[in-house]
Amino acid sequence: MGIKSYQNPAELLVKEYLLADSFIPYTSIICGICACKMVYDLTQLFSSVYFKSYPSLPKIQRTEWSNRSISTFHAMFITAMSLYFVFWSNLYSDNQYAGMVTFRSSALSTFSLGASVGYFLADLGMIIWFYPSLGGMEYVLHHLLSLAAVAYSMLTGEGQLYTFMVLISETTTPGINLRWYLDTVGMKRSKAYLVNGVVIFVAWFVKQMHSYGLLLIFVVPSVLSVMNLFWFGKIIRGLRKTLAKRQ
Repeated sequence: MGIKSYQNPAELLVKEYLLADSFIPYTSIICGICACKMVYDLTQLFSSVYFKSYPSLPKIQRTEWSNRSISTFHAMFITAMSLYFVFWSNLYSDNQYAGMVTFRSSALSTFSLGASVGYFLADLGMIIWFYPSLGGMEYVLHHLLSLAAVAYSMLTGEGQLYTFMVLISETTTPGINLRWYLDTVGMKRSKAYLVNGVVIFVAWFVKQMHSYGLLLIFVVPSVLSVMNLFWFGKIIRGLRKTLAKRQ
């Protein structure tokens, strides 16, 4: 009876407040920050036990080690959610008649973006606190721009589809962090380091395919049209010369 007396108010708190539409953004941000703290602490715990070289690293490298685990966890989470919403979710499907796709959002999509905002806040705080050990001004600028864009999309519900499309690029972050880990533990000449470099190159190349696709779709047809008109003009002039000779 005692457990149920506490269970009902707890369920009411979660359903009516924490998961209410108006509170989802703030709840998700708090969850994102707490998740970062949890991953940071667990990384320190497991690394000191399972990685022999970890305790001998300088303090700032141990801090970066745990910091990179946070960015890896966030990248895996937001990439999975972004792929789901962009390719599999019905939220942005053509079969949905819920207004323009640029204004569609859901509790889950808003929560996912809010968790990402929590990560950017936590990571930005660490970068500033340990500045410039964890990254220079370019990292601060990157996080500020990302934070502003993701937070705006989360709070307004506008452009969430395009935000998820951009966040898919986080798929390269685990590979980049793994490369740093391999370098830090002295495995720079290992096969794993070589394979990691190839995978990162392929991933970045695939990311750039979108830009190349725009080039192929818009620029190349325009150039070909101009060239075809030029050649068509030459054909007409040649035909006129041929007809003139026959006369």
